[in-house]
Amino acid sequence: MTLQRESLGKLGLWTFQLDMKPMREAQQYAARIEELGFRAVWVPEAVGREPFASTSLLLSATERLIMATGIASLHARSAMTMQAGWKTVTEAFPDRFLLGIGVSHQPAVEGFHGASYGKPYTNMVNYLDAMDRGLFFAAQPTTPPARCLAALGPKMLKLAAERTLGAHPYFVPVEHTPIARAALGPDALLAPEQAVVFSTDATEARAVARGFMKTYLGLPNYTNNLRRLGWSEEDIAGPSDRLVDAIVAWGTLDDIHARIKAHLDGGADHVCVQVLSADPTAVTMNEFRELASLLPSL
Repeated sequence: MTLQRESLGKLGLWTFQLDMKPMREAQQYAARIEELGFRAVWVPEAVGREPFASTSLLLSATERLIMATGIASLHARSAMTMQAGWKTVTEAFPDRFLLGIGVSHQPAVEGFHGASYGKPYTNMVNYLDAMDRGLFFAAQPTTPPARCLAALGPKMLKLAAERTLGAHPYFVPVEHTPIARAALGPDALLAPEQAVVFSTDATEARAVARGFMKTYLGLPNYTNNLRRLGWSEEDIAGPSDRLVDAIVAWGTLDDIHARIKAHLDGGADHVCVQVLSADPTAVTMNEFRELASLLPSL
């Protein structure tokens, strides 16, 4: 077998919530998520757990669930170390690990890692080349390792299609999805992240959304992408209600379903939903259960 774009299913979860719990509890939550019927869970790398260790431990507590990194930064480890981790986890859990790689953001790269951000596209090309020629003399995976790229702009999207399974765009409105599909072509994975708030109170939902968006609106990669899509400086600076509602879907399950379907209709293969709440330390199992009720219809 080979992990393919169809392996992830139409709907997955993107969550930092498991990092907020002791690993033993996080493993129990992962098993419950698998029981709900989700095929894939995406976890981040930035200021939380180390993703190769974390995904391995979560995979060991489940039987079928695919774990994906959204994303592992190329500045956090050398290309040879990245490919060793990629192959190590894939060998232990065939067809159940998807390595999402990204160039991260200049403030994180220079502030957290003490590295030079440089030219993101060139860095990624060189990094993939170095991964592909890296030495690995341990037991080899029995199935091909799978990787994808965090990609927003046309050059990185095209590279994702050429060199990996596809692309994982993060912090994007629905209008980005058909643009990304056109750049990727018909055969590559397109797996956008979609943040959601389960609340029908506009004031409450937008307050949670703005709290989530604050960090990302300080990062040029995301704001430049929004400008490329036609969003104004006023929208970004606010952020305006219109931009908040475009980035974070809120309301009833039907409202959230409509946003997921809009991505799928726009060319996405898989939508990884990030549930936001007023308590960032909580694992939102009730909301995960509601989302799981959509799986048979997607």
